[in-house]
Amino acid sequence: MKKLRRQFLQTTVGSICAVPFATSFASAVESVKSFENRGRAKSCILIWLDGGPSHLETFDLKPNAPSEVRGPFSPIETSVSGIQISEYLPQTAKIMKKVAIIRSMTSPLGAHNFGAHYLLTGYKPSPALEYPFFGSVFTHFQTEQNSLPQNIAIPQFRVGGGRYSGNGFLPATTQPFSLRSDPAKPDFQVRDLNLYRGVTLTRLNRRKMFLNAFDNFHQDVGHTQKSDNDGIDQAFRLTLSSQAKQAFDLSREPQNLRTRYGGRTIGQSCLMARRLIERGVKFVTVINSGWDTHTSLYTRLKEGYSGAQTPVGLIPSLDRAFSALITDLEERRLLDETLILVMGEFGRTPKLNTRGGRDHWPRVFSVAMAGGGIRGGQVVGSSDRHGESPKESPVTPNDLAATVYTCLGLDPAREMTTSDGRPVKISRDGKPITALLS
Repeated sequence: MKKLRRQFLQTTVGSICAVPFATSFASAVESVKSFENRGRAKSCILIWLDGGPSHLETFDLKPNAPSEVRGPFSPIETSVSGIQISEYLPQTAKIMKKVAIIRSMTSPLGAHNFGAHYLLTGYKPSPALEYPFFGSVFTHFQTEQNSLPQNIAIPQFRVGGGRYSGNGFLPATTQPFSLRSDPAKPDFQVRDLNLYRGVTLTRLNRRKMFLNAFDNFHQDVGHTQKSDNDGIDQAFRLTLSSQAKQAFDLSREPQNLRTRYGGRTIGQSCLMARRLIERGVKFVTVINSGWDTHTSLYTRLKEGYSGAQTPVGLIPSLDRAFSALITDLEERRLLDETLILVMGEFGRTPKLNTRGGRDHWPRVFSVAMAGGGIRGGQVVGSSDRHGESPKESPVTPNDLAATVYTCLGLDPAREMTTSDGRPVKISRDGKPITALLS
């Protein structure tokens, strides 16, 4: 009888204790599966409009506002009923079913460097710590091997005035690899693909061996600091890799496709981004500068230069590049696994200034997204009638970061570690925008 009683108690207590554990374990597994299922994107292309694009001339026009607010451009209908965008985004309008627009982005930071840091990381800048941007975080958690760098910037990673490194407190290996060359130029050439004059593979290998020996010596005597060997390793791999040379060779693309993307820097950079993603690169940042339109907004955004017969300004060039990229990726069945972001550090003032431009305005602005788990054909949030403040569903950079990481299959609560051992979540306080997620 005592034996039966003891068995009953053991079984009962064991069952009761097992329930919370089983529930907790099941919840944890379900949480991981949730992010794996949501994270359809295997790669990301960020089109960074450096300087701060005007939402009032691109994705959030105000045709019924006073003339000093609505500006020089008119809206057009898109392929999605009820959604209008700039008349100089006609190709994007045709594929709006693939694109989602956030019209209620909001930030308190109106300086280029601070605004860029906040938008690219989801963290407000701190004098104590520089946070890593999306590309560095995403590639930090990758384990796949590739002869190509996994985090690449075209033409170079220079955002918000050029003061931001990109990798923040993460290892230097996660820093964006800048091509430092414009794909639209006839003399386009990627650094490290070819040996410099007077440098042979033997000499490069000898230097690599010397640095390895230096690292081993430091470890033997108890030092933890290593030499900067990452750059040599990367140059060595690129120099030896025929795959890398082919990946950066735009002449292999059909001329009609190069024309579809447009001959400007942003167009050929987006085409290069597609080639790299197709070859396994995880994150590509296309930097398009010139959007700091304090003056001559009409000419810079529409015409490109005075007397242009065909508009080749910032907006028409973006239109060709962005629409071509989406269409090209879709034709290659890569769109569903490639997240595309179009954004800058803030928007522009609701009223035109006396110099025919608009000044910095972080209170409300727009971001466009497509591919990689994003439900297109919709607008998230709205601004007020003058494009001055969020009206509905304000979205912070924290929320945007959480959304990006969710699309890329990373739990926003996942932790990184600083050089001094402190844990830092990849996204703090942000909530994924569920309306955007397929």
